[in-house]
Amino acid sequence: MFGLDFSLAMLLIVALLTACVFEFINGFHDTANAVATVIYTKSLKPQVAVIWSGFWNFIGVYFGGIAVAMGIVNLLPLEALVDQNIYHNIAMIFALILTAIMWNIATWYLGIPCSSSHTLLGSIFGVGIAFMFISAEGTIALNWKKVIDAGIALLISPLIGFGLSMLLMFIMRKVIKRKKFFRKPDPRKKPPFWIRLWLIATCTSVSFSHGSNDGQKGVGLIMIILIAILPAKFALDSSRSPSSMIGNVTNIELYINKMDSHVLGEKEMGWFQNIKNNVSVLSTILNASYGPDEIPEASRFEVRKSILELAKNIDKLLSCKACKWNLNEDEQKHLKKNISALKMHTEYAPWWVILMISVSLGLGTMIGWKKIVITIGEKIGKTHLSYAQGASAEMIAASTIGISTLLGLPVSTTHVLSSGVAGSMVAKGGLKNLQFKTVANILIAWLITIPVTIILSASLFLLLRTII
Repeated sequence: MFGLDFSLAMLLIVALLTACVFEFINGFHDTANAVATVIYTKSLKPQVAVIWSGFWNFIGVYFGGIAVAMGIVNLLPLEALVDQNIYHNIAMIFALILTAIMWNIATWYLGIPCSSSHTLLGSIFGVGIAFMFISAEGTIALNWKKVIDAGIALLISPLIGFGLSMLLMFIMRKVIKRKKFFRKPDPRKKPPFWIRLWLIATCTSVSFSHGSNDGQKGVGLIMIILIAILPAKFALDSSRSPSSMIGNVTNIELYINKMDSHVLGEKEMGWFQNIKNNVSVLSTILNASYGPDEIPEASRFEVRKSILELAKNIDKLLSCKACKWNLNEDEQKHLKKNISALKMHTEYAPWWVILMISVSLGLGTMIGWKKIVITIGEKIGKTHLSYAQGASAEMIAASTIGISTLLGLPVSTTHVLSSGVAGSMVAKGGLKNLQFKTVANILIAWLITIPVTIILSASLFLLLRTII
């Protein structure tokens, strides 16, 4: 398989299947939030709701793009992804996945809405910290810009869910005059048709958004596995011809040569020299390659590394106010377009990877929903969830997650939706309408997830690295 010996091929298969298990668990762990309102309000029967949600999760993963997936891949720097010892890479992969699976199952069993995004981020963070103990430089192996971006997104998205859901409830009370919309569901009756239609639409939008964001984390996880174990095969998109990169590299070199490097400080000069070196590496390799499979396998990861470092350092120089660029605005735009064109060769996922994750998430959605539905419907507020509260929380959740997906940022469906429900409860009866014990449990899980997963992931990595 891919030229690996039997033992490595088996480990690769197990790693891929384990990543699918993580996404399966993500399905029944997180997607219960999407179906909570339609099940709790009897808008759909549970069996119909989970199948419907599973289908739209599948669609969300398959057609939701790969920006979030690449954000997950880029959390770990290149040196962490490709170790000279392939078994060390395997130790990293299993530490990530096993940590995420164990914590997700533990919180699901306790019925606590917990974020798979936090779990995965903490697992990656733990591996990065573990590298500090084994690297000669003694530095934490993390892409700090990506970590900070992801951390901010995960931090503010629940606040957005809480605030906007509360605001939307106030607006709906002014606009919608039907009082039944704001009452708790009658357990003996189905809601009126127009309410059912609205709630089914919001459930659908949350399910699609969950697939397009949370599902992409599974895609990113599998790409980490493939790049770490088979860098020669998956470092670059083999469906694209390397000859198409030659013009981009030539244009970048022309623009860079226009820059007045004499005014650069020591740090900026380091960026500039890095750009020059990577342009030289790419030119040498690409000028000897003319077809999609003609870059030597030994050089494919080097091309990937050079493209990503080139993009990172050009971005730094373009953001440097003290640097004097002899480029007008149009030339700077063209420079960015050339960089984007190069990155298309590294930011990809094979169709079968997306299909694997789509199926895993869709199937996982169809089980395990009951514990979380009860928490969302009855245990966040002192009053039971009304039609209006369910609709407002899901509308805000779908919008927040959708925007985050477009920006390539991972967010937590669990925390956005549960905070939206909390906001709707406050809008209905003030802070006294919250069940603080449940809210406290959710907050505690939110606070301890990253520290626990960091410790567990780092410990597992160091242990497996020793054993394997």
